[in-house]
Order: sequence, then structure tokens, then C-alpha cells
Amino acid sequence: MSSGAPLARRALICGSLAFDTIMVFGDRFANHILPDKIHILNVSFLVPQMRREFGGCAGNIAYNLKLLGDTGVPMATVGRDFAPYREWLAHSGVPTDHVRVIDGELTAQAFITTDLDDNQITAFHPGAMQHAHANRVSDALDIAIGIVAPDGRDGMIEHAAQFAAAGIPFVFDPGQGLPMFGPAELKRFISQARWVALNDYEWQLVQQKSGWGVSELTARVEALIVTRGAAGSTIYTRGEELTVPAAPARAVIDPTGCGDAYRAGLLHGLLHGLDWLETGRIASLMGAIKIESRGTQNHSFTREEFAARLKSGGS
Repeated sequence: MSSGAPLARRALICGSLAFDTIMVFGDRFANHILPDKIHILNVSFLVPQMRREFGGCAGNIAYNLKLLGDTGVPMATVGRDFAPYREWLAHSGVPTDHVRVIDGELTAQAFITTDLDDNQITAFHPGAMQHAHANRVSDALDIAIGIVAPDGRDGMIEHAAQFAAAGIPFVFDPGQGLPMFGPAELKRFISQARWVALNDYEWQLVQQKSGWGVSELTARVEALIVTRGAAGSTIYTRGEELTVPAAPARAVIDPTGCGDAYRAGLLHGLLHGLDWLETGRIASLMGAIKIESRGTQNHSFTREEFAARLKSGGS
């Protein structure tokens, strides 16, 4: 793990900022949803446990990048209710210069109900996120690299094009936004990006939509990074395949946000010119540390603690 990045090594993180309301149903959905009555579904779940977390890909990545000693600059659109989140980001040392408030909207919000089997029912209100295209990459100065993470559809398309036009290398990370794009749009994103990051399911979907396999994709980007949960991750470069094992977690508490923590590790490695093995190990450890805490921005560590754990193999 390297020393903190100066101003000119900042990463611009184009993506969502959102509130996550997480509720726990103390039973199993299967006991209350009748398969033969699914066409007239009308159910109510009592959820005695509820918490509200700060989330969204841009916020999560920036928070984790700050823990690593770098500066991630979120570029996002939020609503009139954003004030508590802004205070949290300021407290965490994350800049909000390029977070735009849309007065007539609420900040994007996810309402997640989880049962005892860890099944989830989620309702997502995009709110101000739909105005992501109001922000422009050129408004941010001293940016070394970027990432296009899940956000409003038009915003993702425009920000990728703006990164490419400005000659700023970026990671394409479509995440849960992947179904919004057709084959031609995905091919354009990939051709504009320097790196592509996907989980294993998303990688299968990209292959189906684009018709491109590893060789076709790595002919267009420097690296394809595919995360595989507990099975670790695979980093494909031109002609090479690197397997990075998952770092051991001290406890498995909450996987939400692990992908964003991993991506912060990728950005750290790219900002500091680390090789892919070291970058993958850092990213993997970031995911392991995140899974040990509830919520996406409640974990913390000193850089000395992280370096010691990385040296010991992650345990």
C-alpha cells in the first residue's frame, strides 16, 4: 500500500449517491408467499429491525478510497434531503464539490427487506439520480483516472464519452445498471474505457449481449477484472490470466458494498502504478474488510493496520 496521492492524482467517481433503508423480516418469505397466488400478490411483512445507511456506488467507492489514503471525488446528483449525507462525507474527508442538488427531487433511495434466508426484496427510487447527465466530467480538475459506476442511464453514457474525449482513462463498472444498455451501447462503453470491472454474473451477461469473449474484450481494454465472491477474482490482460484468491474475512456480516470496496482497491492500485497482483490483493482485502461490518460505510482502519494485514495474507 502506497502513500497518499497528491491533488493531481485524484479519481473522479461518476455514480450514484443513495440512502439505503434496510429492514429485517424475522421469518422466511416462502412461508408467506403462495406460489399459486403470485398473480394476486398482496403481502405485508412486519419488520421490527430497521436501519438507514449511506450508500450509492459513488459514495461507497469514495469512502473506501479515502481509507486507503487517496482522494476520490464523487460526481453525482442528489435531492433536497441530502444534507445528512453531505455532513457524513465531509466528516469522512470526501469532497462534495461535484455533488449537484436537484431541488425538485429526493436523493436516490433503496428500500431493502431481508428474510432469515438472506433473500431480499428491494424497491429502488432513482429520484435525483435520473439527472446525472447534468454533471460534466470537464467541470472536475486535476483528475488522473475515473470510473463510470451505476448511475442514471444518460449520465453513464455521457460521462463515458466525456472521459474518452478528455483523454482520461477510466474503469467501466456497469453493475446493476447493466440491463439498461443494449449490445451497441455496451460495445461503445468498452471501446471507450481503459479497464472493465464486472462480477461473474455481469460478465456472463456482457458476453451474451456483446458476443465478445475475453480475447475480443482485452483487445480493446488493458484489463478485464471479474469478481467471483468467495472464489476470489480473475484479472485478464492481453494474453494473461491472473487469479487472485479472496482475502480471508474475520467474520461474514454483510456483503452489501463489497464490490464497491473492491473497486476502490482497483483505483488505488491504478493511481499508484502497482502491478496487477498487488492491486488485486489490495482490492480483495478491501472487500473482506467491508464484509466484516454492517452497511457500506461503517468500517474503518488505519493505513498501518491495512498494510500489516495485507502483509500477513489478509487475516
